[in-house]
Amino acid sequence: MPSPHGKQLRRAYGFDEVAIVPGQVTINPEQTDVSLRIGDLNLAIPFLAAAMDGVVDPRFAITFAKYGGLAVLNLEGLWSRYDNADAIIDEIVDAPKDHATELMQRAYAAPIREELVAERVRDIKNAGAICAVSCTPAWTKRLAPFIVEAGADALVVASTVTTARHYSKSEKGLVFQDLCAALSIPVIVGNTVSYGVTKELMETGVAAVLIGVGPGAACTSREVLGIGVPQITATMDCAAARDDYYRESGRYVPIITDGGLRTGGDVCKSIAAGADGVMMGSPFAATEEAPARGNHWGMATPHAELPRGTRVSVGVRTSLKTLLFGPTNKTDGTENLVGALRTCMGVCGARTIRDLQQAEMVIAPAIKTEGKIYQMAGD
Repeated sequence: MPSPHGKQLRRAYGFDEVAIVPGQVTINPEQTDVSLRIGDLNLAIPFLAAAMDGVVDPRFAITFAKYGGLAVLNLEGLWSRYDNADAIIDEIVDAPKDHATELMQRAYAAPIREELVAERVRDIKNAGAICAVSCTPAWTKRLAPFIVEAGADALVVASTVTTARHYSKSEKGLVFQDLCAALSIPVIVGNTVSYGVTKELMETGVAAVLIGVGPGAACTSREVLGIGVPQITATMDCAAARDDYYRESGRYVPIITDGGLRTGGDVCKSIAAGADGVMMGSPFAATEEAPARGNHWGMATPHAELPRGTRVSVGVRTSLKTLLFGPTNKTDGTENLVGALRTCMGVCGARTIRDLQQAEMVIAPAIKTEGKIYQMAGD
């Protein structure tokens, strides 16, 4: 009988299925360079805080900038719809779980106010902090002039899936090449998980690309839509696109692994897989500085017709400083993320992020369980 020649599947890997191989030399962790450059912006640490209303408000963005990272404010969120967004966030946090999404749908139905967009940007800038803001492609052309005029330092154009080519009923939709040429600030675009789309986006002139579809703790796109690629494979594929584009153009466009990261090990594996930085939500939502008392939800959660997220409670477990820099007494890798990255770089002999990207990785599904019977027995 003839054999079928149907669609072929390849294996894809997530954080818990791989490990980093130590290097042939080691260096002192304090001698490592963990900086990240996006366009003209120089960040001391390669960490971005996700544009979620429960994670980033202007106060959080200011504090995060002081620690060397970049927090992204959601300009289609509550901070651009209400003078007192804290009161609305309190209502969402206190709502019963089965009513939270319905409440969010009503809250996010309020119109976006352009004067508040400018005010939020100025609040961050007046504190001397780098200001990054986010909106979806549908709102970008309308909000971009207010963003730039108010003094924002970077614009993140984000949606569940972003491509350089998009077909719609609009006579002329958002063209990234035109947007990048018109704006004087770096444009960061996401999200994507594939080689081809990443390379096409870089060719439009964007300053960085966000990698990840559906891995976030508050996102349900994988369940609702059935789409996504595990983050290690997605990062490796998109890193290959970045490297090929760099060889062809001479312009280096960093990629940011966005979503699904929980521990220092996840951060290190993202970089070793090829990322230049990481974007996180849940870990930052669990800090004292976050606005929603240990709760957060994604941008697609309050969608009026097809919600693709949920309110997640992670609790308030730490401070932002301890999360990033320690010291810590936790042994599960959920604090001192910068210290974990520097230590990993040290044992791999990597002085820079680019060096760690060259570290050998192996498929290792037993990496978290091998020899750990007594730890697991104590759980």
